[in-house]
Amino acid sequence: MTLRGWVLTGLLLFGALGVAAETETEAGPTERSGHVAIARIQGSINPASSDYLQKAIAQAEAEAAAVLVLELDTPGGLVASTKDIIQAMLASRVPIVVFVSPQGAWAGSAGTFITLAAHVAAMTPGSSIGAAHPVGIGGGGGGAQDEEGKTTDPSAEKAENLLAAFIESIAAERDRNVEWAEKAVRESVAVTADEALELDVIDLVAKDRADLLAQLDGRELVLNGEPVKLALAGAAQREIEMSALTRFLNVLVDPNVAVILLMAGALGLYIEFNQPGTLIPGITGAVCLLLALIAMQILPFSWLGLLLIGLGLALFMAELFVTSYGLLFAGGVACFLLGGSMLFDMPEVSDLNVSFWSVLVPATIGLAMFAAIVVVAVGRSLGRPQAAGVGEMLGMVGRATTDLDPTGTVFVRGEFWRVRAEEPVSAESSVEVVGVEGLELVVRPSRNSR
Repeated sequence: MTLRGWVLTGLLLFGALGVAAETETEAGPTERSGHVAIARIQGSINPASSDYLQKAIAQAEAEAAAVLVLELDTPGGLVASTKDIIQAMLASRVPIVVFVSPQGAWAGSAGTFITLAAHVAAMTPGSSIGAAHPVGIGGGGGGAQDEEGKTTDPSAEKAENLLAAFIESIAAERDRNVEWAEKAVRESVAVTADEALELDVIDLVAKDRADLLAQLDGRELVLNGEPVKLALAGAAQREIEMSALTRFLNVLVDPNVAVILLMAGALGLYIEFNQPGTLIPGITGAVCLLLALIAMQILPFSWLGLLLIGLGLALFMAELFVTSYGLLFAGGVACFLLGGSMLFDMPEVSDLNVSFWSVLVPATIGLAMFAAIVVVAVGRSLGRPQAAGVGEMLGMVGRATTDLDPTGTVFVRGEFWRVRAEEPVSAESSVEVVGVEGLELVVRPSRNSR
């Protein structure tokens, strides 16, 4: 082929490629149809809810769902669990729509990260989003601050900077308001649904799920770098339910629930130790402690807090045997309060915390009241004369059924006993028990009645 022929062939090939590219461009985004998968998170972001959402994404991908709608209402949660959810969302092969609902719902703290990471972010009127500043799990406020409101605690500042960079990268990836996202972490700003839409934090406001799906139909978005168009008209809806075990763990990993279970377990064992054989308090306490230990296998906890709670229980028990005029008991209450507030205090930042006034204080007061009742009851019983066993027969008066010279039998406490008399006693005379030697009583003529 001549040079001219090669040139003409090359021009034809380039022209064909250009026409193909133009045709592909004109074809527009790929249409995505199918059913709508529905997932729901109501409550804290924790390992259980994180596992549920990751499985929901995997299931939606496996079933070729057109879109996964996550209905979200959360005050926040663990950073580690939030990070796992975000990674799964960014790598998802199915479009994810986060819908903050129902009305009055929150996308607080960790929920802000999850909402911003969605392909489409939506909220109901009356819902709110923001306040993503890191908080210590023990209820701390993220460290000390100077006069300008800046964090001065190095560890808290490190966490704040890390989360600020994290949320900025998420907002930039989804083409949302990066500046506002940073303020949500550093300044704890929060906005309503309408304000979030105006600030380009979310994509739309919908009054309910039906309204949301109607607005999503025909919407174009980018999925893993490729443009797609949602075709949801008449699409079936399939809810992805939490398994029974996941629902149970989702409740169990609430630090408030874990602390209550721990104290209930301590109370049950305390009653069982002081009243052996009652069984029900002991069994109930053991079950509560087992559930609390399961929660602490999921939620990182502080050994110091756990040891303080154990010390508080030991001080309660010591009050039974040591006359401290209530000092040991007061020390036990203080240990329970301090240990409970420190139980889930850890380096990782989180919005999960033990509510001091609404949970910890009432639980400690209830435990202290039961323990005080036991202390008073046991103290009174120790002060009373023995009322069971052969020892309680000392001083009892009976009737000699035979002559006692020095041995014979007497009738006392509704029973016939073999006795030995200190001095001769005639039959039918009253005698008083003065000693017990094995199965034989020692008696003397009665000087008073009982």
